[in-house]
Amino acid sequence: MEFKPLVTLLAIVNPLAIVPFFIHYTEGLSPEARARTVWVSSFTAFLVIAASALFGVAILEFFGISLASFQVGGGMLLLTSALNMLNAKPAEVKPASTDVSEGAEKAAMGASIAVVPLTIPLLTGPATMSAVVIYADRARSWWELGTLVGYGVVVGLVTALCFSLAHPIARALGRTGINVMTRLMGLILAALAVEVMASGLGKLFPILSRTGAL
Repeated sequence: MEFKPLVTLLAIVNPLAIVPFFIHYTEGLSPEARARTVWVSSFTAFLVIAASALFGVAILEFFGISLASFQVGGGMLLLTSALNMLNAKPAEVKPASTDVSEGAEKAAMGASIAVVPLTIPLLTGPATMSAVVIYADRARSWWELGTLVGYGVVVGLVTALCFSLAHPIARALGRTGINVMTRLMGLILAALAVEVMASGLGKLFPILSRTGAL
């Protein structure tokens, strides 16, 4: 399997863009609690990618959704994420309260900030799941599917690294540097999204492929 799925996942997840959120939600935590948040969020991101790769296609079949339709819909979602990133917003952007007490309330209810909102939806949301399911369907062997799951491990490790170095990264790049990185990854993701949509449209409307429109 080529490295395009890994590039796509890194572009969508884009842990660098989530560093400010990580700093915000972990403000006031002890070093031990912050370290635990890093590893829980990274491992959960891997679990989301692995589950999407292993069971995503089966779920589509259960609901009777064709892959071509999912490619077009997923591609549009990826493109929307890319446009958000080109505006220097996280790919999985979601309105979030700036009230830190909300995080404490969620923790009291048993929902860790490492999972919500850091991992879902800020790191791995619908766009990430869509991309993984599309690439999982293209896998022609268990080896290729395992490679895709392995890419989830890489994404988790990159996330852990970025979060572990959150404060040094924020100081080194500054808000401007993070915005530039986010826009660059958004441009790459936009190109990949167009490819995904073109492939789906070609399957839904074969005449487009025959006429060379796609």
